[in-house]
Amino acid sequence: MSVSRPASGTSALRPLRLGTRRSKLAMAQSGRIADAVRDVTGRPVELVEITTYGDTSRASLAQIGGSGVFVTALRDALLRGEVDFAVHSLKDLPTTQPAELVIAAVPPREDPRDALVGRDGLGFAELAASAREASRPARIGTGSPRRTALLNAWARSLGLDIETVPIRGNVDTRIGYVRSGELDGVVLAAAGLTRIGRVDEVTEMLPVDTVLPAPGQGALAVECAASGTDLAARLAELDDPLTRAAVTAERSLLAALEAGCSAPVGALADLLADGQAVTEMRLRGVVGTTDGTTLVQLSTTGPVPASHDDALALGSELAAEMLAKGAAGLMGERAL
Repeated sequence: MSVSRPASGTSALRPLRLGTRRSKLAMAQSGRIADAVRDVTGRPVELVEITTYGDTSRASLAQIGGSGVFVTALRDALLRGEVDFAVHSLKDLPTTQPAELVIAAVPPREDPRDALVGRDGLGFAELAASAREASRPARIGTGSPRRTALLNAWARSLGLDIETVPIRGNVDTRIGYVRSGELDGVVLAAAGLTRIGRVDEVTEMLPVDTVLPAPGQGALAVECAASGTDLAARLAELDDPLTRAAVTAERSLLAALEAGCSAPVGALADLLADGQAVTEMRLRGVVGTTDGTTLVQLSTTGPVPASHDDALALGSELAAEMLAKGAAGLMGERAL
């Protein structure tokens, strides 16, 4: 267990227990939230490290089910009262919310893009072209079917070849494959690299027009028991309404496609500003075959959702259009 230092004058108060995964990234994310919660509650916060199934299994996310594998142990600890609240990467959360738990806050989002860490400081097209000169495809590591689909489609659009290599492990392990020369590059979430202070190792931020992020990527969810109304009210002070509206629309699209978080689905809700005021939201979605040969990509733009139900409707309506265009047939077995 790692314990944050109590704020001055709060030593007599019982610390709030924050459940977190043990990885360096999860601890960094949770540490930031712990500091913010201490500021708004005036209470010390201690980090309770919890090992999830997704942390111990070496199988691919698609093989072990993807949805919920990094979340279930944290939620079980919440339900047993072993922790007071938990911090999740929002993209890891199943789209169905348990009635006993509530997402009390979605703080402001980090950069949602994917990022490439390539050998020799090269970007994606440069890696693929360089490998072709050596009469081989560029080897790009990722554990995500979505990234696999979109990277293969991008390479094909450039007339280049890549080989996507399935990998698991923490950031150090993944970047280590590049440093050792085993892979030409790896693709990771930019937000995670930023949170652990390694964004300077990125050789290219992947454009969302080409590689659409996972629904909710870059955002965090602060979850607590629905019965803890006082704590939920204090945690809600960390909530960013625009981020919540955006990720609600993205996750609604994912849910309406009946796809889990390991499916080859990308979604991003952009907030469009008129001067200083945010006036519209553009939601983009993509579903593809993992070889990148077929993609269904659609978008819709409308007023910023005024309510949770409006955000849900934005996502489900775009999903319905994608299904009508054949999206269901591109995802393999749909996760019901």
